[in-house]
Amino acid sequence: MANGGPVEHGFPHLETVRAAVTALYRRLSYDTVRTFSASVVPADVAFCDTDDLYLGAQRVARELVRHYRLPDARMIVSFREMTHAASVELAAGPEYFVELNDRFRTHRRDIGAALAHEVMHVYLHRLGLSFAGTRDNEILTDTATTYLGAGWLLLDAYREDAASSQKLGYLTPEEFGYVLAKRALVFGEDPSVWFTSPQAYTAYVKGMERARRDERQPPLTAAGWAGRRRYARDRRHAQDPHAGAVLAAGGPYSFTPGGREPLRVSFPCPTCHQRIRVPVRGRVRARCGLCGSVLECDT
Repeated sequence: MANGGPVEHGFPHLETVRAAVTALYRRLSYDTVRTFSASVVPADVAFCDTDDLYLGAQRVARELVRHYRLPDARMIVSFREMTHAASVELAAGPEYFVELNDRFRTHRRDIGAALAHEVMHVYLHRLGLSFAGTRDNEILTDTATTYLGAGWLLLDAYREDAASSQKLGYLTPEEFGYVLAKRALVFGEDPSVWFTSPQAYTAYVKGMERARRDERQPPLTAAGWAGRRRYARDRRHAQDPHAGAVLAAGGPYSFTPGGREPLRVSFPCPTCHQRIRVPVRGRVRARCGLCGSVLECDT
Protein backbone atom coordinates (compact mmCIF):
# COMPACT_ATOMS: atom_id res chain seq x y z
CA MET A 1 0.00 0.00 0.00
CA ALA A 2 1.46 3.34 -1.05
CA ASN A 3 0.44 5.75 1.71
CA GLY A 4 1.85 9.18 1.05
CA GLY A 5 4.87 7.74 -0.78
CA PRO A 6 5.71 7.57 -4.47
CA VAL A 7 3.36 5.65 -6.75
CA GLU A 8 4.89 3.56 -9.54
CA HIS A 9 3.42 4.17 -12.98
CA GLY A 10 3.53 2.56 -16.41
CA PHE A 11 3.45 -1.10 -17.35
CA PRO A 12 6.43 -2.80 -15.66
CA HIS A 13 4.52 -6.01 -14.84
CA LEU A 14 2.68 -6.39 -18.14
CA GLU A 15 4.04 -9.81 -19.08
CA THR A 16 3.09 -11.26 -15.69
CA VAL A 17 -0.36 -9.67 -15.97
CA ARG A 18 -0.89 -11.29 -19.38
CA ALA A 19 0.31 -14.64 -18.04
CA ALA A 20 -2.21 -14.27 -15.20
CA VAL A 21 -5.10 -13.70 -17.64
CA THR A 22 -4.06 -16.83 -19.57
CA ALA A 23 -3.83 -18.82 -16.33
CA LEU A 24 -7.34 -17.73 -15.34
CA TYR A 25 -8.82 -18.97 -18.60
CA ARG A 26 -6.91 -22.24 -18.37
CA ARG A 27 -7.94 -22.94 -14.77
CA LEU A 28 -11.52 -21.65 -14.90
CA SER A 29 -12.49 -22.29 -18.56
CA TYR A 30 -14.17 -19.84 -20.91
CA ASP A 31 -17.65 -20.72 -19.63
CA THR A 32 -16.76 -20.03 -15.99
CA VAL A 33 -15.08 -16.73 -16.79
CA ARG A 34 -18.26 -15.67 -18.60
CA THR A 35 -20.28 -16.17 -15.39
CA PHE A 36 -18.46 -13.11 -14.01
CA SER A 37 -19.89 -10.82 -16.68
CA ALA A 38 -21.44 -8.53 -14.03
CA SER A 39 -19.08 -6.56 -11.81
CA VAL A 40 -19.59 -5.73 -8.17
CA VAL A 41 -21.68 -2.56 -8.15
CA PRO A 42 -20.99 0.39 -5.82
CA ALA A 43 -24.24 0.04 -3.86
CA ASP A 44 -23.33 -3.49 -2.75
CA VAL A 45 -20.00 -2.49 -1.20
CA ALA A 46 -20.81 1.07 -0.10
CA PHE A 47 -19.48 1.98 3.33
CA CYS A 48 -20.26 5.30 5.00
CA ASP A 49 -18.90 6.84 8.19
CA THR A 50 -22.13 6.20 10.09
CA ASP A 51 -21.93 2.41 9.53
CA ASP A 52 -20.67 0.26 12.37
CA LEU A 53 -17.03 -0.52 11.52
CA TYR A 54 -17.10 -4.25 12.18
CA LEU A 55 -20.64 -5.00 11.04
CA GLY A 56 -20.05 -2.95 7.89
CA ALA A 57 -16.79 -4.73 7.10
CA GLN A 58 -18.48 -8.12 7.59
CA ARG A 59 -21.31 -7.07 5.28
CA VAL A 60 -18.92 -6.02 2.52
CA ALA A 61 -16.90 -9.23 2.96
CA ARG A 62 -20.08 -11.31 2.61
CA GLU A 63 -20.96 -9.48 -0.60
CA LEU A 64 -17.55 -10.25 -2.08
CA VAL A 65 -17.83 -13.87 -1.01
CA ARG A 66 -21.15 -13.98 -2.84
CA HIS A 67 -19.64 -12.33 -5.93
CA TYR A 68 -16.84 -14.89 -6.08
CA ARG A 69 -19.33 -17.71 -5.45
CA LEU A 70 -17.75 -18.97 -2.24
CA PRO A 71 -20.96 -19.80 -0.34
CA ASP A 72 -19.28 -21.88 2.36
CA ALA A 73 -16.55 -19.34 3.17
CA ARG A 74 -16.92 -17.05 6.18
CA MET A 75 -14.68 -14.00 6.58
CA ILE A 76 -13.79 -12.80 10.08
CA VAL A 77 -12.54 -9.22 9.71
CA SER A 78 -10.39 -7.36 12.25
CA PHE A 79 -8.13 -4.30 12.24
CA ARG A 80 -4.55 -3.76 13.47
CA GLU A 81 -1.44 -1.70 12.81
CA MET A 82 0.51 -3.20 9.88
CA THR A 83 2.66 -2.19 6.93
CA HIS A 84 0.51 -3.71 4.22
CA ALA A 85 -3.10 -2.89 3.47
CA ALA A 86 -4.41 -6.27 4.60
CA SER A 87 -3.65 -9.94 5.04
CA VAL A 88 -5.61 -13.19 5.14
CA GLU A 89 -4.92 -16.49 6.82
CA LEU A 90 -5.28 -19.20 4.18
CA ALA A 91 -6.42 -22.27 6.09
CA ALA A 92 -8.73 -25.13 5.17
CA GLY A 93 -11.81 -23.03 5.88
CA PRO A 94 -14.70 -22.49 6.06
CA GLU A 95 -13.61 -19.58 8.29
CA TYR A 96 -10.89 -17.22 7.05
CA PHE A 97 -9.39 -14.47 9.20
CA VAL A 98 -8.78 -11.18 7.41
CA GLU A 99 -6.83 -8.36 9.04
CA LEU A 100 -7.11 -4.83 7.68
CA ASN A 101 -4.72 -1.96 8.26
CA ASP A 102 -5.85 0.40 11.03
CA ARG A 103 -5.85 3.15 8.39
CA PHE A 104 -9.18 1.79 7.14
CA ARG A 105 -10.87 2.72 10.41
CA THR A 106 -10.94 6.28 9.07
CA HIS A 107 -10.77 5.48 5.31
CA ARG A 108 -13.83 3.27 5.20
CA ARG A 109 -14.68 3.94 1.57
CA ASP A 110 -11.67 1.78 0.59
CA ILE A 111 -12.49 -1.23 2.78
CA GLY A 112 -14.21 -2.90 -0.17
CA ALA A 113 -11.04 -2.57 -2.27
CA ALA A 114 -8.85 -4.19 0.40
CA LEU A 115 -11.34 -7.00 0.98
CA ALA A 116 -11.75 -7.65 -2.76
CA HIS A 117 -8.05 -8.53 -2.95
CA GLU A 118 -8.02 -10.65 0.22
CA VAL A 119 -11.16 -12.63 -0.66
CA MET A 120 -9.61 -13.32 -4.07
CA HIS A 121 -6.66 -14.88 -2.26
CA VAL A 122 -9.16 -17.33 -0.75
CA TYR A 123 -10.75 -17.97 -4.15
CA LEU A 124 -7.41 -18.71 -5.81
CA HIS A 125 -6.32 -20.82 -2.83
CA ARG A 126 -9.38 -23.01 -3.27
CA LEU A 127 -8.73 -23.26 -7.00
CA GLY A 128 -5.15 -24.29 -6.36
CA LEU A 129 -3.98 -21.51 -8.69
CA SER A 130 -0.80 -19.63 -7.80
CA PHE A 131 2.40 -18.23 -9.28
CA ALA A 132 5.86 -18.84 -7.89
CA GLY A 133 7.17 -16.02 -5.70
CA THR A 134 5.29 -13.46 -3.61
CA ARG A 135 5.49 -10.67 -6.20
CA ASP A 136 4.11 -12.71 -9.11
CA ASN A 137 1.46 -14.32 -6.93
CA GLU A 138 0.24 -10.92 -5.75
CA ILE A 139 0.12 -9.72 -9.37
CA LEU A 140 -1.95 -12.81 -10.20
CA THR A 141 -4.31 -11.93 -7.33
CA ASP A 142 -4.70 -8.31 -8.45
CA THR A 143 -5.28 -9.42 -12.05
CA ALA A 144 -7.84 -12.04 -11.09
CA THR A 145 -9.66 -9.60 -8.79
CA THR A 146 -9.89 -7.10 -11.62
CA TYR A 147 -10.72 -9.46 -14.46
CA LEU A 148 -13.45 -11.19 -12.43
CA GLY A 149 -15.29 -7.98 -11.62
CA ALA A 150 -14.11 -6.49 -8.32
CA GLY A 151 -10.82 -4.82 -9.20
CA TRP A 152 -12.33 -1.49 -10.22
CA LEU A 153 -12.51 -0.93 -6.46
CA LEU A 154 -8.72 -1.25 -6.23
CA LEU A 155 -8.16 1.26 -9.02
CA ASP A 156 -10.71 3.67 -7.54
CA ALA A 157 -8.75 3.58 -4.27
CA TYR A 158 -5.85 5.24 -6.12
CA ARG A 159 -5.63 8.93 -5.35
CA GLU A 160 -2.67 11.21 -5.83
CA ASP A 161 -2.06 14.94 -5.62
CA ALA A 162 0.82 17.27 -4.80
CA ALA A 163 0.49 16.68 -1.05
CA SER A 164 -0.51 13.02 -0.66
CA SER A 165 -1.01 9.70 -2.40
CA GLN A 166 -2.72 6.35 -1.87
CA LYS A 167 -2.66 3.19 -3.94
CA LEU A 168 -3.66 -0.37 -3.07
CA GLY A 169 -2.37 -3.52 -4.75
CA TYR A 170 0.80 -4.54 -6.57
CA LEU A 171 -0.22 -3.40 -10.07
CA THR A 172 0.41 0.15 -11.18
CA PRO A 173 -2.70 2.29 -11.78
CA GLU A 174 -2.20 1.95 -15.54
CA GLU A 175 -1.94 -1.85 -15.25
CA PHE A 176 -5.18 -1.94 -13.27
CA GLY A 177 -6.64 0.17 -16.09
CA TYR A 178 -5.28 -2.30 -18.65
CA VAL A 179 -6.91 -5.32 -17.01
CA LEU A 180 -10.16 -3.41 -16.54
CA ALA A 181 -10.05 -2.49 -20.22
CA LYS A 182 -9.44 -6.11 -21.26
CA ARG A 183 -12.48 -7.08 -19.20
CA ALA A 184 -14.55 -4.22 -20.63
CA LEU A 185 -13.74 -5.29 -24.19
CA VAL A 186 -14.88 -8.85 -23.47
CA PHE A 187 -18.07 -8.06 -21.55
CA GLY A 188 -19.06 -4.71 -23.07
CA GLU A 189 -18.86 -3.02 -19.67
CA ASP A 190 -17.87 0.55 -18.81
CA PRO A 191 -16.44 0.61 -15.27
CA SER A 192 -15.41 4.26 -15.53
CA VAL A 193 -18.90 5.37 -14.50
CA TRP A 194 -18.18 4.01 -10.99
CA PHE A 195 -14.93 5.89 -10.40
CA THR A 196 -14.89 8.55 -7.72
CA SER A 197 -11.17 9.20 -8.23
CA PRO A 198 -10.23 11.34 -11.26
CA GLN A 199 -6.76 9.76 -11.23
CA ALA A 200 -8.39 6.33 -11.58
CA TYR A 201 -10.19 7.47 -14.72
CA THR A 202 -6.96 8.78 -16.24
CA ALA A 203 -5.23 5.45 -15.52
CA TYR A 204 -8.14 3.55 -17.06
CA VAL A 205 -7.90 5.60 -20.26
CA LYS A 206 -4.18 4.82 -20.52
CA GLY A 207 -4.88 1.15 -19.85
CA MET A 208 -7.53 1.08 -22.56
CA GLU A 209 -5.06 2.55 -25.05
CA ARG A 210 -2.63 -0.28 -24.27
CA ALA A 211 -5.38 -2.92 -24.45
CA ARG A 212 -6.51 -1.61 -27.85
CA ARG A 213 -2.92 -1.90 -29.05
CA ASP A 214 -3.13 -5.67 -28.45
CA GLU A 215 -5.95 -5.81 -31.01
CA ARG A 216 -3.87 -3.98 -33.62
CA GLN A 217 -0.83 -6.26 -33.75
CA PRO A 218 -0.07 -8.15 -36.99
CA PRO A 219 -1.06 -10.58 -38.35
CA LEU A 220 -4.48 -9.31 -37.19
CA THR A 221 -6.23 -7.39 -39.97
CA ALA A 222 -6.71 -4.41 -37.64
CA ALA A 223 -2.94 -3.83 -37.60
CA GLY A 224 -1.82 -0.44 -38.83
CA TRP A 225 0.26 0.30 -41.91
CA ALA A 226 3.61 0.29 -40.09
CA GLY A 227 2.86 -3.01 -38.38
CA ARG A 228 1.76 -4.68 -41.64
CA ARG A 229 4.89 -3.44 -43.41
CA ARG A 230 7.14 -4.81 -40.67
CA TYR A 231 5.24 -8.10 -40.74
CA ALA A 232 5.68 -8.40 -44.54
CA ARG A 233 9.42 -7.86 -44.16
CA ASP A 234 9.69 -10.49 -41.43
CA ARG A 235 7.60 -12.91 -43.47
CA ARG A 236 9.95 -12.56 -46.45
CA HIS A 237 12.87 -13.30 -44.15
CA ALA A 238 11.11 -16.37 -42.76
CA GLN A 239 10.47 -17.65 -46.28
CA ASP A 240 14.20 -17.50 -47.05
CA PRO A 241 15.38 -21.13 -47.27
CA HIS A 242 18.60 -20.10 -45.52
CA ALA A 243 16.76 -18.67 -42.50
CA GLY A 244 17.10 -20.36 -39.12
CA ALA A 245 14.73 -22.93 -37.70
CA VAL A 246 12.62 -20.31 -35.92
CA LEU A 247 12.59 -16.61 -36.71
CA ALA A 248 11.74 -14.30 -33.83
CA ALA A 249 10.14 -11.25 -35.40
CA GLY A 250 10.30 -7.67 -34.23
CA GLY A 251 6.69 -7.87 -33.04
CA PRO A 252 4.95 -10.38 -30.74
CA TYR A 253 4.66 -12.92 -33.56
CA SER A 254 7.18 -15.53 -34.70
CA PHE A 255 7.46 -17.77 -37.75
CA THR A 256 8.14 -21.47 -38.03
CA PRO A 257 9.88 -22.24 -41.36
CA GLY A 258 7.87 -24.80 -43.27
CA GLY A 259 10.18 -27.48 -44.59
CA ARG A 260 7.72 -30.15 -45.56
CA GLU A 261 4.95 -28.26 -43.78
CA PRO A 262 3.64 -24.82 -44.82
CA LEU A 263 5.14 -21.78 -43.12
CA ARG A 264 3.24 -20.93 -39.92
CA VAL A 265 3.02 -17.83 -37.77
CA SER A 266 2.47 -17.84 -34.02
CA PHE A 267 1.01 -14.86 -32.14
CA PRO A 268 -0.81 -14.16 -28.86
CA CYS A 269 -4.60 -14.03 -28.70
CA PRO A 270 -5.50 -10.38 -27.93
CA THR A 271 -8.12 -11.56 -25.41
CA CYS A 272 -6.45 -14.28 -23.32
CA HIS A 273 -2.84 -14.10 -24.61
CA GLN A 274 -2.55 -17.80 -25.35
CA ARG A 275 -0.43 -18.23 -28.46
CA ILE A 276 -2.24 -19.19 -31.67
CA ARG A 277 -0.50 -20.85 -34.61
CA VAL A 278 -1.90 -20.55 -38.12
CA PRO A 279 -0.56 -21.22 -41.65
CA VAL A 280 0.83 -18.32 -43.68
CA ARG A 281 -1.57 -18.15 -46.60
CA GLY A 282 -3.20 -14.74 -46.71
CA ARG A 283 -6.59 -14.01 -45.17
CA VAL A 284 -7.57 -16.57 -42.55
CA ARG A 285 -10.01 -16.67 -39.66
CA ALA A 286 -8.64 -18.21 -36.47
CA ARG A 287 -10.50 -19.26 -33.33
CA CYS A 288 -8.68 -19.27 -30.02
CA GLY A 289 -9.09 -22.66 -28.42
CA LEU A 290 -8.86 -21.20 -24.91
CA CYS A 291 -11.20 -18.19 -24.83
CA GLY A 292 -13.15 -18.77 -28.06
CA SER A 293 -12.25 -15.44 -29.66
CA VAL A 294 -12.60 -15.41 -33.46
CA LEU A 295 -9.75 -13.45 -35.03
CA GLU A 296 -9.51 -12.03 -38.53
CA CYS A 297 -5.93 -12.39 -39.74
CA ASP A 298 -3.93 -11.46 -42.81
CA THR A 299 -0.97 -13.81 -42.67
